[in-house]
Amino acid sequence: MALEPVSLFFFFLLATLLSFARTYQNVSLGSSLTAQSNTNSFWSSPYGEFAFGFQQISGSDGFLLAIWFDKIPEKTIVWSANEGDLLSSGSEVELTTDGQLVLKAATGQQMWKANVNYTGVITYAAMLDTGNFVLVNSNSVYSWESFKQPTDTILPTQTFGGGGSSTTLFARYSETNYSRGRYTFELKEGNLKLYARYSPLDFIYYPYWKSDTEGNANQLVFNQSGSIYLTEKNGGSVIQMLSSNEASPQDFYQRAIFEYEGVFRHYVYPKSNASIERWRRGWTSLTNLPENICLMKTGDNGDDRGLGPCGFNSYCQLDQRPTCQCPEGYSFVDPDDVSMGCKQDFVSQSCNEASPESNLFYFQEMRNGDWAFSKYEHLQQVTEDYCRQECLGDCFCAAATYVNGSCTKKKSPLSNGRIDPSIGGKTLVKTRKSNTSISENGDGDSGKKDESALILIGSILLSSSVFLNFLLMVATVVVFRICHRKRKVLQPCDDLRFPIRNLQCFTYEEIKEMTNEFKEELGCSSDFAKVYKGVLKFGNGSCVAVKRFNRMITESEAEFKAEVSAIGRTNHRNLVQLFGFCNEGQYQILVYEFMSMGSLVNFLSKDSRINWYTRIQIASETASGLLYLHEECSTQIIHCDIKPQNILLDDNFTAKISDFGLAKHLKTGQNLTITAIRGSKGYIAPEWFKKMPITAKVDVYSFGILLLELICNRKSLELKAEDDFQMVLADWAYDCFMDKKLHVLVEEDNEAMDDWKNVEKYVKIALWCIQQDPSMRPSMKKVTQMLEGTVKVSIPPDPYSFISSI
Repeated sequence: MALEPVSLFFFFLLATLLSFARTYQNVSLGSSLTAQSNTNSFWSSPYGEFAFGFQQISGSDGFLLAIWFDKIPEKTIVWSANEGDLLSSGSEVELTTDGQLVLKAATGQQMWKANVNYTGVITYAAMLDTGNFVLVNSNSVYSWESFKQPTDTILPTQTFGGGGSSTTLFARYSETNYSRGRYTFELKEGNLKLYARYSPLDFIYYPYWKSDTEGNANQLVFNQSGSIYLTEKNGGSVIQMLSSNEASPQDFYQRAIFEYEGVFRHYVYPKSNASIERWRRGWTSLTNLPENICLMKTGDNGDDRGLGPCGFNSYCQLDQRPTCQCPEGYSFVDPDDVSMGCKQDFVSQSCNEASPESNLFYFQEMRNGDWAFSKYEHLQQVTEDYCRQECLGDCFCAAATYVNGSCTKKKSPLSNGRIDPSIGGKTLVKTRKSNTSISENGDGDSGKKDESALILIGSILLSSSVFLNFLLMVATVVVFRICHRKRKVLQPCDDLRFPIRNLQCFTYEEIKEMTNEFKEELGCSSDFAKVYKGVLKFGNGSCVAVKRFNRMITESEAEFKAEVSAIGRTNHRNLVQLFGFCNEGQYQILVYEFMSMGSLVNFLSKDSRINWYTRIQIASETASGLLYLHEECSTQIIHCDIKPQNILLDDNFTAKISDFGLAKHLKTGQNLTITAIRGSKGYIAPEWFKKMPITAKVDVYSFGILLLELICNRKSLELKAEDDFQMVLADWAYDCFMDKKLHVLVEEDNEAMDDWKNVEKYVKIALWCIQQDPSMRPSMKKVTQMLEGTVKVSIPPDPYSFISSI
């Protein structure tokens, strides 16, 4: 029977309403979403304002489990799971039948899970039109909600801090990289503070902004009208941070985001004509929140760690957003990540006084520019020309800032650079002349031109007999002085024929004066050498570490030559710097930079504990130094003796790898070698004992043991351990990992316990590094990526499975 027209109309209306109800219903237990390209995979809010699900990130094949504005073309993300790490196609999120919200990779490995507050049985989930995704229990109470676990964004009606909410926002790494970046927004102990780090793993230092509410602030509130303010514990307003006169919820979408460059901003998006509109600034008044992040302050005295939007040797300039740039003669370390700073593209000035190179350098002027830190000498009431000449004549001077008769020398790497009209003055950046061809001795074409000029002048003089006898006399005097100088200064270095530039050659008498007759012994570097404290007599009188080899032991000569050959070719912030050497007769001596805090081994105990974040910083910096040796140095170097005694620390606990006496060079294209066992007990990779070919993976193994020591703050072998099974750290750590008892490793370390997710990650990285099978170990590049969080860490196998399979 045919339907009447009116009945047909109501039929279609009912079908539409039912369809609407199906689209916007609550998420029932057992529901799931799968990440797939070009396929909508999300749960929407009732009016379609927001969506929860998988969003593919532009320019990549990866997906984020996220919440986003769904009615605007930009699909702006306001929350993400899994610390912003991307997932592959086929990944799945499921609301399980027992009420767990679980994210799994395409391989089935669990990547993230909502930390549910068990106040009742979960009955369903819902995406709300406020932008809050919630898990609801049988009492209609939210057992978990995204509003309580913000990432870098807060929305209207959302509160931050208090009531079980997270007290930290993490800025993303870059505009398109949602993993944790270098800025932290914290509400703790009644104060709102903004922090910067040199890298996401670095320790938090002095805040570059704080609310100064001194324990009174309880919550940060974002109301629907666009105002953002702090409240006291009794609910009263403490400080108005952002306010807007136009952001009505009927007309605008709103969000407040802690942006990747470290600035907290409020944005609005008009709902009318949403398809052609864009996000724009929504605030009309701003307190003392830092708007120009380039001028951030990190404390009264600063902290010389390259803090700020831009890394070492680069400078920051505000152009709507802060931009990082390199001075002339420098280029970005990573063009795809300019915050990593700039590397020097020219050979540094030689410190050899016998062949000064001041004529090979010039200055690039940066008006209204400065590097806030890196200063080591200050000259007052001088002219700009005097400032230029002082820096040109000082091999340690990378730049000089001149302001109103004041000259400040800056050393490399240049730190916290910025350009802004408020700075005034100018900075002179020293750069090698681009048309100078650098010979092995650093003389360049200018030396050849000078030589040609002398030949021409000599020819003219020789054509006149009047000058012949005079010329012969002058030549005799010059030759005598040159030969005498070579015999006095250069002869001690003649036996050391390495193609190494910029190393000072010291005489034994200079070494004796430097060390006050070897008065202060710092310790033994090896069986063949002792280390003494010394003071340089030139430059700024820096302290140095003087390593004296015992020439009576045959092996010491090989260790001396190996060390100067290895470290003399390197230039990295996490490798100890070699200033020079002495190779005079029976004396073989190396002069290194002085590391005031000594070696890491002094701090691996309960009595001398350094905090958790500093230990992780040391691990990251050691990995960076090894990566440089293995892949970024001009010739691949295997250190062969990574252990706490060879990790030195400066005043800021910056880690630097030292002691290259056992290092092994590999030729271009070579990736393995056969050599006798090298290294120290407890850190030697098993392939040494099997007489297998050696690769850079032996350093990876040693690093894995070192990483476990840093995690657990103890040595790899404790003969006086409370239980026998705790004596060997590597075995104990794997047993704890398999038994899901990792907390036993760090139970006395509150900071580590508070950073539990990273503890698990670092233990897994260490267990990968100490695999018995070298091919199973990651490269140091992958290790650094895992430490930084850019590569996911999978579950490691039993490190000894390789042995059992043989």
